[in-house]
Amino acid sequence: MSPTQWDFPVELCCRPMAFVTLTGLDVTYNAIHRAIWDAFCVNRRADRVPISFKVLPGDHEYPKCRSKRTSYEWYIPKGILKTGWMNKHLNLVPALVVVFYELDWDEPQWKEKLLECATRVEIVRQSLQGRNTKVAVVLIQKKTPLPPGEDVIASERAAALCNACDLSGKSLFVLPHTDHLVGYIIRLENAFYEHAQTYYYTEIRRVKSHKEFLNKTTHQLLFVRHQFKIAFFSELKQDTQNALKNYRTAYNLVHELRSHETNMLEIKTMAGFINYKICRLCFQHNTPLDAIAQFRKHIDLCKKKIGSAELSFEHTAWMSKQFQAFGDLFDEAIKLGLTAIQTQNPGFYYQQAAHYAQERKQLASQLCNHDPSVSYPTPDPLETAMGVLDFYGQRPWRQGILSFDLSDPDKEKSGILALQLKEKNILHSELIITLLSNAVAQFKKYKCPRMKSHLMVQMGEEYYYAKDYTKALKLLDYVMCDYRSERWWTLLTSILTTALKCSYLMAQLKDYMTYSLELLGRASTLTDDQKSRIEKNLIKVLMNESPDPEPGCDASVVKTAQKLWADRVSLAGSNIFTIEVQDFVPFVQCKAKFLSPSFHVDDPVQFNVYLKADCPHPIRFSKLCVGFNNQEYNKYCIVEEAYQSSDILEQSSQGTVCLVPGKTRKFTFKFVAKAEDVGKKIEITSVDLILGTETGRCMILNWRGGGGDAASPQEALQAARSFKRRPKLPENEVCWDSVTIQASTMIISRVPKISVQLRHEPPALTNEMYCLFVTLQSQEKTVIKDMKITAGLKPGQDANLTQKTHVTLNGRQICDDSHPALLTDIPVGDLQPGEKIEKAIYTRCATVGTRIFLVYVCYLINTTVEDNEIICKCHKDETITIETVFPFDVAVKFVSTKFEHLDRVYADIPFLLMTDILSASPWALTIENSQLLLANSTIAVDQLESHVEKVVLQTGESASECFCLQCPPVSSGQGGVAIGRYVISWKRSSTMENVPIITTVTTLPHVIVESIPLHVRADLPSFGRVRESLPVKYHLQNKTGLVQDIDISVEPSDAFMFSGLKQIRLRILPGAEQEMLYNFYPLMAGYQQLPSLNISLLRFPSFTNQLLRRFIPTHIFVKPQGRQANDTSIEAA
Repeated sequence: MSPTQWDFPVELCCRPMAFVTLTGLDVTYNAIHRAIWDAFCVNRRADRVPISFKVLPGDHEYPKCRSKRTSYEWYIPKGILKTGWMNKHLNLVPALVVVFYELDWDEPQWKEKLLECATRVEIVRQSLQGRNTKVAVVLIQKKTPLPPGEDVIASERAAALCNACDLSGKSLFVLPHTDHLVGYIIRLENAFYEHAQTYYYTEIRRVKSHKEFLNKTTHQLLFVRHQFKIAFFSELKQDTQNALKNYRTAYNLVHELRSHETNMLEIKTMAGFINYKICRLCFQHNTPLDAIAQFRKHIDLCKKKIGSAELSFEHTAWMSKQFQAFGDLFDEAIKLGLTAIQTQNPGFYYQQAAHYAQERKQLASQLCNHDPSVSYPTPDPLETAMGVLDFYGQRPWRQGILSFDLSDPDKEKSGILALQLKEKNILHSELIITLLSNAVAQFKKYKCPRMKSHLMVQMGEEYYYAKDYTKALKLLDYVMCDYRSERWWTLLTSILTTALKCSYLMAQLKDYMTYSLELLGRASTLTDDQKSRIEKNLIKVLMNESPDPEPGCDASVVKTAQKLWADRVSLAGSNIFTIEVQDFVPFVQCKAKFLSPSFHVDDPVQFNVYLKADCPHPIRFSKLCVGFNNQEYNKYCIVEEAYQSSDILEQSSQGTVCLVPGKTRKFTFKFVAKAEDVGKKIEITSVDLILGTETGRCMILNWRGGGGDAASPQEALQAARSFKRRPKLPENEVCWDSVTIQASTMIISRVPKISVQLRHEPPALTNEMYCLFVTLQSQEKTVIKDMKITAGLKPGQDANLTQKTHVTLNGRQICDDSHPALLTDIPVGDLQPGEKIEKAIYTRCATVGTRIFLVYVCYLINTTVEDNEIICKCHKDETITIETVFPFDVAVKFVSTKFEHLDRVYADIPFLLMTDILSASPWALTIENSQLLLANSTIAVDQLESHVEKVVLQTGESASECFCLQCPPVSSGQGGVAIGRYVISWKRSSTMENVPIITTVTTLPHVIVESIPLHVRADLPSFGRVRESLPVKYHLQNKTGLVQDIDISVEPSDAFMFSGLKQIRLRILPGAEQEMLYNFYPLMAGYQQLPSLNISLLRFPSFTNQLLRRFIPTHIFVKPQGRQANDTSIEAA
């Protein structure tokens, strides 16, 4: 039997489709026929009917049909299913034969063509004699046919053709060769599909009819065979539901067969075939749970049907194939849209298939371990006359023999021996690796990292057994990281042991050293004896000698490895091997620790390196060196010891770098940092521990950073959480768990010995030159050199604050926008011990808000560190927060000459502008001057003079001014009119004389100017007296370019009698003025209402008395009659 005997046949795994043969097509030389054939088979879409087409000649010989059996009474079947039956109905026996013939309805030689076509059909029928295969004829025509019933000649000739060929009307088709060829072909396919279904339906009925003649005693195999055939024909008919039903019945019938060692293989083979079909159909019907349940049932029923004990490896091979096939089906269903989950995916089935393949390998090694003198039997018992078996699952040397008794025991032994010898030559590891690889891909896809790692270890071991050590190491290296990170030390040790064997057998020096380092470490679970052996081998490698073979290696490969090692010894290659131990767990632990997270530049930098060995024996290293990010410090941190290479394992209490197992060694280093490294971080980039000498081989254990390895973080965490009391150690010993890694330190500047004091008067006022006094006093013992000050707004604040803050040293002038927000490196010079100096810094803040100001002082000074004189740069900074506020608030309002609020003014009519300056400063302010700068649209009525000059305002006090203005007429549609600007010049009262005066400009609000047709103005005394005449004169001025007709009336008041015109109508020319004189006679003292003057304009009805009362007084104060002596005092009041 071939090595692929366990693979399912192709015809079982493919999708069964109706088989239709096409005859009469010359696809090689006839372009029309070729186009027809391409339309049938090229680029078939999924929505077209499932048919398998094949072009055959018209006289093709189809498989002969056996004579029909009339009785099964004496028939004894020789097997369940013939090996060629499925292929015969898929590819050899068609459901329909289609005869293509070129014939038009108007063919001149109609009769000759008719006879030729009938002859071709008859030839096809003769070759199908005894079969139920359907026959159809397709006429290839050049013209598009007319609709049915319209072409009488076509109907008549079609009937004649059917009679001549003995065809029904449904079996004759016309195929016009036009532009719509594909459309006609699809219609033809649908018709062919119906004929094919009829054929398979007939075949199913034919097979079912045989059941009547069968009995359970002698025809058990036929029950299974017929049921399988019915199911297979149902699949060809695309009736998958009935196919599934019949496959299930066939499966149950298989397990009802009487089983024995002689027929066990045939039963399992057929059970596997039928199970495959059932699972495939379940996935196709989108019922994956049914498929899984069926497969589990199948495995439970078959896993104990081992068969012959001498061929038990065949059972494991069969089991492996079952799981692999189901995994393939599952994976195919997923690709078609099925959703799998983490706990149920194809990976588990591939994994189980690999497990049975491994069992097969073990059984084969036990059962097929024949002596080399045993030869393959002749003649070959596995050969058959036809080269293939008659029935699936039978033995080649006893085909068709169903007896449980072996008629020829010698032939049986010969056959078993042949199978065993063939099995011995199979590369089992390749099969196992393929299955494991499939499983790994699935577990990676469904995010099962532990399962993936577990199977990759098995793959690595299989590569080791297959002697492909390179791939084995690649896989094992990949998974070691996972097992280290999850602390599976026992599993890691096992993997490392296999990896060490691979590296030994390949004589890979660096890999051998690396795995030895870890197997000697604390994470290894090897015994001390095993570790001692590995340690001695490692020393041998370092002494340029060949190591002893690893236990468990095959003798033949060990000899090859020893030759490789001998070559390594003789070759003069690179003898220095750098091994980065950070990512695994070596037998030496390292921790580096700076004694402080920062050092001043005038203090020496100190740190310790702690080493601890975990190997069985003391070991001497030749050199310890530490590397920094600034390599100039490397030369200060080296420890060396010279010794003979043979003394590596010799314990020496005097050895500088001798490590005793379990004891912690501390190495102390000290160096002076460079002045240019101030403000920088010094980092330990590497710790190198060198084992061996340059005369032999040299191994450099390299730790990145400050040491530690793959197990260190978890151990540190456990030590931090542990409540165990640490044992007391002698003073010269260190508790390893108490040491933490500190791989970096900061070099900071020398502590400055200088006093910096800031004096100012907060808060700052906007736009003033705010003075900040900086007082510096030296507390150094030597001269301070090259002192500089940086002062101003601290960087990193809001950009708006930076743009609106300006700093200068000159306080006599207002600094503009060109001045910076931060003055840098202001030279101060040298400062003697105890000397004191003061600097004034002026700042102008254009906006309010909180600002942080920085004063940074730096200087140079000479100092001595560890007998080395260095120049230190010292610096000190002070920050202060200064709030900037407005010095005062300016309130502006427009009032009438009666001091009434105005929301608008009237053209050419005076109004008052009132300003109030309210001090918001906590310090006294001096108003040096004020100035009103009027716009072109505003005119001053009187002289504009400052009334607040030299006024001093305390906090909360205010100063007011009043200006009488008027606006000329404006064009219609214009909005507010600009009044101008109010300029205030001020400074703090407490500042010196030379401090510049600050000018604050307030833009006055716009005002709406309206024109009025008539302006009325009243002239009257400031007060009246009871029973004394009060003359009042009203001035009426026409403000328009029209003649105004005016009605005037005076309404009396209870407090007054009056004389004058009570009601009158006037006419006032444009721009002219009219005077009205009245004498009011007060009757009552107090604040009394005057008689009301009412005016109505005939041309301007919108002019109301309410508007009139804005211009003329409505009340007046009337004094009582009294003595004349008090008049002057009352007037004064």
